[in-house]
Amino acid sequence: MRISRLYVPEALNCGQHIELDDDSAHYVRTVLRLAKDDKIVLFDGSGADFLSVLLEVRRNRVAVALEQRQPRDVESPLTICLGLGMARGDRMDLSVQKAVELGVNQMTPIETERCLVQLKGDKRIQRFTHWQRIIQHAAEQSGRSVLPELSPITRLHQWVGEQQGLKLFLDPYAEVTLADLQPEEMRVTLLTGPEGGFADHEREAAKAAGFIPVRLGGRILRTETASLAALSAVQMLWGDFRLGPKGC
Repeated sequence: MRISRLYVPEALNCGQHIELDDDSAHYVRTVLRLAKDDKIVLFDGSGADFLSVLLEVRRNRVAVALEQRQPRDVESPLTICLGLGMARGDRMDLSVQKAVELGVNQMTPIETERCLVQLKGDKRIQRFTHWQRIIQHAAEQSGRSVLPELSPITRLHQWVGEQQGLKLFLDPYAEVTLADLQPEEMRVTLLTGPEGGFADHEREAAKAAGFIPVRLGGRILRTETASLAALSAVQMLWGDFRLGPKGC
């Protein structure tokens, strides 16, 4: 039987007894419906799982004993950074969730001229916290023991000048394809546009910062499709999608 996994935002050690926070405790009690002596896996983002047992499951307290540390290496050899042009509601949520499943290491929500989402003040903080929760839950579900980093919402012109590795932005009118390229030191940075696409000056700013425009086939993809297709493609070309059993 598959054992449920939970992220805990504190350093974990074997032999430790911890009390889950309210959200995790509610999930264990109400969603998973676990009871005392049931097994659960905890992880803290350090690259290992901790096989644990529930010591106590009550309405106001869920306590866990960490029994065994299990190193878990499911990360791709390819480091992927993603600049994600902000999209509306569920589209952005889907892009963030699936990017975690596809092995992204770092994500930055990007503000562009044609973004249909304008976040100000408290809404900016709330949305960032919401995406962090999506990353956490996606890591729990997908078996990752390292949480991708979520950087603060950033303007495109600032972000493009700070990136490294093979730098690419998705452009349906580009002539270059991914198969024409090779990553630098196994690091790729991808930039995907918002629903309205990039403005001309944004394309020029990206190219001036060393970004190469690339196309994914002959069709124009929606923003949430483009990012996932690009992540899958780079993993297939250079990452762990191309590896067979035991790395063969």
